[in-house]
Amino acid sequence: MADLLAPFIATRGVVILDGALATELERRGADLRDPLWSARLLIERPELIRAVHDSYFAAGADVAITATYQASFEGFERRGIDAAGATTLLQRAVSIATDSRDAFWADPDNHRDRVRPLVAASVGPYGAFLNDGSEYRGEYSLDEDALVAWHQPRFDVLARSGADLLACETIPCASEARALVRCLEVYPELRAWISFSARDASCISSGETFAPIAAEIGGHTQVVAVGINCTAPQHVAALVRAARAVTSTPIVVYPNSGETWDAVAKCWVDTPSSESLVDGARTWHDAGATLIGGCCRTTPDDIRAVAAWAVAAKP
Repeated sequence: MADLLAPFIATRGVVILDGALATELERRGADLRDPLWSARLLIERPELIRAVHDSYFAAGADVAITATYQASFEGFERRGIDAAGATTLLQRAVSIATDSRDAFWADPDNHRDRVRPLVAASVGPYGAFLNDGSEYRGEYSLDEDALVAWHQPRFDVLARSGADLLACETIPCASEARALVRCLEVYPELRAWISFSARDASCISSGETFAPIAAEIGGHTQVVAVGINCTAPQHVAALVRAARAVTSTPIVVYPNSGETWDAVAKCWVDTPSSESLVDGARTWHDAGATLIGGCCRTTPDDIRAVAAWAVAAKP
């Protein structure tokens, strides 16, 4: 996997991730008022998911993250979809992203100053299935063993889906990160990044200090990057520096726009960051981040600006 990332670093100095999926789908008219969130469109409008992936590749993203964050066997079961149907939908999400990537790369004009992009299959937290904002609190009733049992079936599908790696994201607590690492170990050739949601500049959402967790999780041989996502941008630089001080593993960051998700009212509140994503990217890269993108409320235009910065900044 180090060899997989190395060409991107050599070309642009960073690995550029895509931006928001769900909020970008909403911006394009999708109704995501559903516990399945963006995964709802795997059933109803897969072509719109494809259009968003297309936009991010065109904007300069090196990695597309699939529409599986909110997808789980239990979540699909609530919609009357059995295990076979859920498996098909998880595989469809990866196929949509890989088809988008392959179509982008089929045009030789897109090879200029680019490396063939990757597809990361999203593994959302248990809290995303609960649909109550738990991924921003880490208040779970399940212990580590139970979290392994809950996550493993989805891992089993995504590990064989054709994705290049997994994106275990918005993880609120150390116990869930450890559970994900245990799921990962079932597939020794599989690689993943693990990124946490954070409450402030030193602690993840559960209140646990980030640095020792970054050292522990980043030290696993199958974890190719450790970091932060879906977190207010103003906290990211300090969190990156804390991780960089304790691990040599690449640091991944893709914060949200600075707004906060109200899980009760089902809406975004607070004020977006006054700093653009590209301004933040400069700071986070200087602090030690290697993989940089955007989460909720960021757009293809944001990623286009980050890609342009990376090209201009490369010596």
